[in-house]
Amino acid sequence: MNVDAASGAPGARKTGSRKTGVRTIGVADLAAGAAHTPLLTDGGALDAPVLVVDLDNAPEHLLSVAADRARDCDRLLVGRYAGSDIEDAPELGLLLDALDLTYATGSDPRERTVVGTDDLDATVGAFVTAVTTNPYAALTAGQVLRAAGTLPVPAAIDVESLGYSTLQGGPEFHRWLDERGPRPLPPPAPQEPVLIARDGGTVHITLNRPERRNAYGTQLRDALVEALGVALLDDSVERVVLDGAGPSFCAGGDLDEFGRTPDTAVAHLIRTRGGAGRLVARLRDRVEARVHGHCVGAGIEIPAFAGRVVAATGTVFRLPEVAMGLIPGAGGTVSVPRRIGRWRALYLFVTAVALDAERALSWGLIDEIAGG
Repeated sequence: MNVDAASGAPGARKTGSRKTGVRTIGVADLAAGAAHTPLLTDGGALDAPVLVVDLDNAPEHLLSVAADRARDCDRLLVGRYAGSDIEDAPELGLLLDALDLTYATGSDPRERTVVGTDDLDATVGAFVTAVTTNPYAALTAGQVLRAAGTLPVPAAIDVESLGYSTLQGGPEFHRWLDERGPRPLPPPAPQEPVLIARDGGTVHITLNRPERRNAYGTQLRDALVEALGVALLDDSVERVVLDGAGPSFCAGGDLDEFGRTPDTAVAHLIRTRGGAGRLVARLRDRVEARVHGHCVGAGIEIPAFAGRVVAATGTVFRLPEVAMGLIPGAGGTVSVPRRIGRWRALYLFVTAVALDAERALSWGLIDEIAGG
């Protein structure tokens, strides 16, 4: 077995630009153990946190072995398929399921393990660059997605939060804080941060901090949790409608509050026992979320727990946490993959790409696009 001097990984070959440092192996290399060299160097640094697996002309007799290797890999493994139509290669299914994500030429296939693209090299390169920029956060995202996929929702949210707390003490998040610079605390809400109205068996809950694009800060979070708790305890509530006032449903966590947690252990309990995600999940069959504008971070993580998500025309979704050295922390590693699969979820998490309503609908992140 040959060892590539540039990568240290058996059989690995470095392709693409020097900037992205794309390291590609074949299916035969993967089956032979090319991805299983130590992830950490002697100094504790990460070596090749992501490898690209070339799926073209894959030897069928090695696919099962390669899939077993992929399931047991410490690195992120991203498939690359340049063939005419990946749906014409059903023999790859077992390996696609085992990889963390696969990119293929053309439009999105029905298979949730694959993201379609018109520029394969650029898309793969962008993903690799995003991983190498924040490798601890990207690897943690992949680990959490794999670990939490079969757990009950509350336990899966706990796993997410433990990963989030770990990254709060990491170098990538602190680099993001330094680059952002100091921020004043957000001002108190000038009105009730959440509005509640009842019409028969329906409770209407509206996020009401339009001046901050309904950012999921402390005041709004606590008021939302209180409103959802009332609905959960009242058996006469047949339906909960959740929406937001102003130009956007929710712009995600209030960035002015980031980095102010003095105790990550306490923060873990607040996120899990004091967050809205678990409550929406428990109310799932009764909740319809109506979203619009920009839905960032918690702005899609929480609605994705709902039984039905309706998006206004022009709604855009984005999950930027990995770029901040973190992972989604409002339940997104649980709610989003249970709608679209862990593979496309990892794509959204690592790249922070904006997803339009049409693609979100085709993937199953939302259930309907309504005018407005």
